[in-house]
Amino acid sequence: MSSSKFIPRADHVGSLLRPQTVASARKAYFESQTISAEQLKEAEDAAILDLIAMQQEVGLKVATDGEARRSFWHYDYMGALDGLDLEERDEGVQFAGIKLRPIHPVISGKLDFPANHPMLSHYRYLADNCAIIPKISIPGPSCCHFRIASTDIHYAPYQDVEVMMDDLILTYRKAVQAFYDAGCRYLQMDDIFFAYLCDPKHRQAKQADGQDPDWLITQYARMMRESIKDRPADMTIGMHMCRGNFRSTHAAEGSYDAVADAVFNQTGVDVFFMEYDTDRAGDLSPLGQLSKGDQRVMVGFITTKTGELESMDGLKAQFDKASKFADIDQLGIAPQCGFASTEEGNNITADDQRRKLELVLETEQAIWG
Repeated sequence: MSSSKFIPRADHVGSLLRPQTVASARKAYFESQTISAEQLKEAEDAAILDLIAMQQEVGLKVATDGEARRSFWHYDYMGALDGLDLEERDEGVQFAGIKLRPIHPVISGKLDFPANHPMLSHYRYLADNCAIIPKISIPGPSCCHFRIASTDIHYAPYQDVEVMMDDLILTYRKAVQAFYDAGCRYLQMDDIFFAYLCDPKHRQAKQADGQDPDWLITQYARMMRESIKDRPADMTIGMHMCRGNFRSTHAAEGSYDAVADAVFNQTGVDVFFMEYDTDRAGDLSPLGQLSKGDQRVMVGFITTKTGELESMDGLKAQFDKASKFADIDQLGIAPQCGFASTEEGNNITADDQRRKLELVLETEQAIWG
């Protein structure tokens, strides 16, 4: 690993609560159609400057745009790929006690990453207005398989799932290079579906669809590894894993045992963001699968689902447990997930969000000095 590669000790996953100005502007543009696309962009631009300023004031070394231009953490990116469309239907994805808005990705043709993908300009705006390290989060390659029902694949060659996966690898290689060319040196690719494949009900759903969940785990690791293996030496790749995050609810549970070796040792990723804020994630023993070296796990002991602050004593105790399985120098701290994986956001306040980010930095100081 190049010494010029940035490996954070304290960070956050990416999404931030949408300011009210953005929520109002999106409603005016998409629903009442009373403002122009340019006016929506102006509202987003201004709000993002405030979000960047907040992250800098807190003392973070990394800033994102809070995903303030997105409706979803994943579908906005996916829908801008060539060959992939988004359809609105009657039925959304089931979370715990609540359903997601009914957007469904559909494969309509050969997948590719377009040179004018909008998130390249999103990144440039962040970087141009950021005094700390700019990071953008996009869904990882597994998302474009896991989240698409086999009945929604309308491009005949992709009836062979390995053909589709190979095209996803090529698509993501282009994306990685395009973000690098745009100046990005810290790209996060969220492959949360490793964690979903630790959940018996999600494993059963894949089996019912004729797919072996353990085969999918190895294929998802291969897709990530092959997508990023040619990245320049000074580019950091992060990967987030969680069990769902929609308005403070979840969609999966289960220990990382089934995926730890594939995640840590077969993906080639530099920084892992792992949800560990509740018993839903199981115990810390899977951290023992992390190989000695420069990779780092940002252990998500701080929740984004509630505003209640974790105690420093409790966080220290958790890191004491974690250090029995992995070298403390290979651990870092980040919240377990984003604060707003969809534009609705979690059931917390902006003040709660800021206090959580401040706690991340206080924990870094307390554990590593």
